[in-house]
Amino acid sequence: MVASADRNDAGDAAPVAIICGGGALPFAVADAALREGRKVVLFAIKGWADPAHVVRYRHHWIALGQFGRGRRLAAAEGCRQVAFIGGVIRPALHEIRLDWQTLRLLPRLARLYRGGDDQLLSGIGRIFQEHGLELIGAHELAADIIVPSGPIGQLGPTPDDAADIARGLAVLSALGRFDIGQAVVVANNQVLAVEAAEGTDYLLARIAELKQAGRIRSRAGTGVLVKAPKPGQNPRLDLPAIGPQTVAGVIRAGLAGLAVVAGGAIMAEPERVAAAADAGRVFVVGVNPP
Repeated sequence: MVASADRNDAGDAAPVAIICGGGALPFAVADAALREGRKVVLFAIKGWADPAHVVRYRHHWIALGQFGRGRRLAAAEGCRQVAFIGGVIRPALHEIRLDWQTLRLLPRLARLYRGGDDQLLSGIGRIFQEHGLELIGAHELAADIIVPSGPIGQLGPTPDDAADIARGLAVLSALGRFDIGQAVVVANNQVLAVEAAEGTDYLLARIAELKQAGRIRSRAGTGVLVKAPKPGQNPRLDLPAIGPQTVAGVIRAGLAGLAVVAGGAIMAEPERVAAAADAGRVFVVGVNPP
């Protein structure tokens, strides 16, 4: 039997396979891993990963559903660990380009599809582990992207904002047990919107549209976007994430700011997040979990 320390040393020497979805986060994590001396290979998902950024790294392009191809390429690259990073909208089963190995897993995938995103991602993670790839989280590759406690930027929440944050955390704790979303918007103790399949950016766009249509009457600079992991969620899969684009959405929605659970969320480009928050006169804050 190989000692645990030996396995860890070997894992650290081998490149990490990053299943790369949309957004800036996969590249922020890859850069952080490279700074720490880790090798990375990006498995960029066609239609989601940004080609202009992908070309900066060793990479392979794969389509959703090409599990067999991805596993063979990862083995050829010597990868022993895999991380899922970046956004992908869950496709319908009939939209997935199945290779032969994925086709053999189809009955299992069909069962995983009958539930929320956490169930689906956890099941896919187990499949990768059963085929010899250790699942790791973005926070394990890049500790500096974990959201810290306290304000990120010059502004912090007011007592009214703090009350909205507490309400939002309570709502997410209750809904998370049903594998529903990771974000909610609360203003004056009223829940304005809950994230479901649309994702945070569209949630914020919906708030902006509702305000423009007069369906939400709260004054500008009122309300908070609150993000938190689901209770019992595997931190190696789909941690809540924020970035400059999230801050821009908060500003367009006319909210006071953004609160995320410290240590339970990840943040792309922290310097840009702080600069965008300060320029837009909104707060971004890491808060303790309820």
